[in-house]
Amino acid sequence: MLKRLDLRGHGNDSGDDLADLLPRPQMGDAVPVETVRELIAEVRDGGDAAVRELTARFDGVELASSLVPPQELAAAWEGLPSGLRSAMETAHRRILEFHRAEAAAGHTYESDGVTVRSINQPVDRAGVYVPGGLAAYPSTVLMTVLLARAAGVDDIVLCSPPGPEGSLPATVLAAAHLCGVTEVHRVGGVQAIAALAYGTETIRPADVVAGPGNAWVATAKQLVAGDVGVAAAFAGPSEIVVIADASCPPAAAATDVVLQAEHGPGGRAWLVTWDAGCADAVCDAISEIVQLSPRRDETLATLNADGFVCLVNGPAHAAEVANFVAPEHLQLMCEDAAELVGSIRHAGAVFVGPWAPASVGDYVAGPSHVLPTAGTARFAGALSTGDFAKRMHVVDVTEAGFDRLAPAVAELAEAEGLWAHAASVSRRKEWAASGVRP
Repeated sequence: MLKRLDLRGHGNDSGDDLADLLPRPQMGDAVPVETVRELIAEVRDGGDAAVRELTARFDGVELASSLVPPQELAAAWEGLPSGLRSAMETAHRRILEFHRAEAAAGHTYESDGVTVRSINQPVDRAGVYVPGGLAAYPSTVLMTVLLARAAGVDDIVLCSPPGPEGSLPATVLAAAHLCGVTEVHRVGGVQAIAALAYGTETIRPADVVAGPGNAWVATAKQLVAGDVGVAAAFAGPSEIVVIADASCPPAAAATDVVLQAEHGPGGRAWLVTWDAGCADAVCDAISEIVQLSPRRDETLATLNADGFVCLVNGPAHAAEVANFVAPEHLQLMCEDAAELVGSIRHAGAVFVGPWAPASVGDYVAGPSHVLPTAGTARFAGALSTGDFAKRMHVVDVTEAGFDRLAPAVAELAEAEGLWAHAASVSRRKEWAASGVRP
């Protein structure tokens, strides 16, 4: 089930290059990019008619209208069992509190008579994508919409693929109602991303498109970036790396390896350990757990394709492997786990110790569970309020500050051959001396 990689004797100071020893996902090879580009063009040119045709082609559903009536959202919320409603409210509170605190951070810089304020200005309209198909993800509604809300966005449109009957899961609709989504559309896949980016007769375009999805959805987001704001991370199929040793119960480590794999094919699930006995025990436990899982087929698809157990020299080597993989989720289930955090540079989110399974981050910890996959954690982080706002700088200069800095401006402008730039400072003092205020 999990393929074994024995890296002992390699890495650290051995001079070996991990790139030669470890597989890396090639997400671009998994999706025909030109086909995705053509589908985007169909929606951009054909609008609602193209969306309906593609929904029929890929989802097998004929829809007269993609829009879900607002009363259906309210009815879904009222129909939730009390326990699930309470759980959603708990997640809602924690996610919103965390991201409001993040969005509130401001910055003012004062020096030499110049005051610069950084102001976060929300976009006018945000588009969020919530996956469907293999499962319902109300948590993703909370983990995307509430960030836009915390950033100050008032107009939020949500797209999610319809099920076989042409409807969306009641839990997704209920979460959308709880979060105050402006409108919900039963549209999925590439056609949803294109509609959010370019608009149709029914779906007005958004300024930002965010949310996870399969490799096709993630590729579509990359292709529309530039025409619309898109977070830098490739938020594709789920991944996890678990670093464990003999101090961790095998069943606990095994469950945590499996928990992201059950999302289905295309992801990664790795165990990294320096204890061969731990590796054997966890692999045995994984086999037992998979047989019990109602999502056995989806889990096996991930484990068989990109499930690995890596034997390493020790904790430092394990951190080196984790940094190379740059996983979406990294779980530290070993002695002195907190000390190992300082060696981690590339991961979407790190979960420390026996009481912090990645599932806590998926639902209620606070930060968004929309995280970088496919190695993009090397340059991108979790979805944040910053993805739904722009940093605007407000510059205020006193006359004394102008006097101090104008010579430097003139010198730099002249060096670049920009006459008007230089004149904008040199002429101001001439105007002031003649009694004309600039």
